[in-house]
Amino acid sequence: MGTQGTHKGCPYNKKIMKFNFENQVALVTGGSRGIGKVISQMLAEAGAKVVINYRSNKTATDETLAGLAGSGHSAVQADMGNPADLEKLINTIIENYGRIDVLINNAGIFEDHPILDTNFADWQSAWQNTLAVNLMGPANLIFLAAQHMAKQGGGRVVNVSSRGAFRGEPESPAYGASKAGMNAMGQSLAKKLAPHNIFVHTVAPGFVETDMAKEVLKGDSGVALRSQSPLNRVAQPDEVARTVMFLAAEGTEFLTGCIVDVNGASYLRS
Repeated sequence: MGTQGTHKGCPYNKKIMKFNFENQVALVTGGSRGIGKVISQMLAEAGAKVVINYRSNKTATDETLAGLAGSGHSAVQADMGNPADLEKLINTIIENYGRIDVLINNAGIFEDHPILDTNFADWQSAWQNTLAVNLMGPANLIFLAAQHMAKQGGGRVVNVSSRGAFRGEPESPAYGASKAGMNAMGQSLAKKLAPHNIFVHTVAPGFVETDMAKEVLKGDSGVALRSQSPLNRVAQPDEVARTVMFLAAEGTEFLTGCIVDVNGASYLRS
């Protein structure tokens, strides 16, 4: 983590932030691609034993796992919308590692369902699927992980939300609602779990340049999205990942309950 690079004219130095996650076990949901992949890489570089959760893309997961620094990492398949899968996921981690120190709730889904152009059955399906994966999944994982974190003396949770929780998502309202729910859940659980040395943080990115966003970032739509920020670009995955790493690291305890915007001033709130 000692090389220097640029994000379209904006220099950064990876030496600025050095993290130590030695002897810690970290679970990253959706950890094989996009933001989750970079978070997994950074955690491994910082000494953590990383468990990558994936739903179906085993090829991408195996490639990410093989490229992680250090040793002792693993991958576990689980559907975020299936509580039984999540219980097996946490049980597998405890059986294999004996503890869980960091939970990164990164996995999520996004699908359009404009209210006047969607039939009632598809409308219900979009809401049920989105809330199951984006809100109930993280809530269930925090519940399961917190039982072990409390017994072992503490832990850290970072939820990856979205600016859509604040500005609204007119074409995909279930997504905006799921992320707003995630924000409120994180704040509620931060208050409840702090006495147990469990700290809960939330990161709210705007658009991020990942494989999943490639199509929407092409052509005129991409120009429009980039122009929303005064930096005239969208975020790179490592910019979001570094914020997640900062919050997951020791020394940020008094930030518990926070929601950190990482959107390049594309949406400002106070």
